[in-house]
Amino acid sequence: MTDEENTRPLDVDTGFWLWVAALPLMVIGYVVNVVAGPVRQPSAIVLAISGIFVVVLAAVVVTFLILMRHGYRWARTLLTGGGLASVVYTASSLFSVDRAPVPAVIYAVSAIVGSVLIAGGMYLLHRKDAHGYFTR
Repeated sequence: MTDEENTRPLDVDTGFWLWVAALPLMVIGYVVNVVAGPVRQPSAIVLAISGIFVVVLAAVVVTFLILMRHGYRWARTLLTGGGLASVVYTASSLFSVDRAPVPAVIYAVSAIVGSVLIAGGMYLLHRKDAHGYFTR
């Protein structure tokens, strides 16, 4: 392979960084939802399990992002499916869950910005130049 064939398209790098920027925002939204969501004062075990869940899920997403950046098509596919699911869940959760004003604003800002970043990343990863990069 020549360097020209092995060069990662700019869309892939930009999509990767959009996802990386979205991940902490979505984690913040999840944590706010658990701590200040409709169930007041969740038990310590619920908080611990939720914390472990979010750390493991974030690690899996970062792993898939790295694999996607190296040209694995299946990683892009899984990220696209997970991204769509998280955007739909976030949009429905914005309007269906009652929160106190401050947690509601924190959740809304982090969830909306994170969802927009994920949607932008998914779009860039499926453009023509980026599509041709995923060969593994």
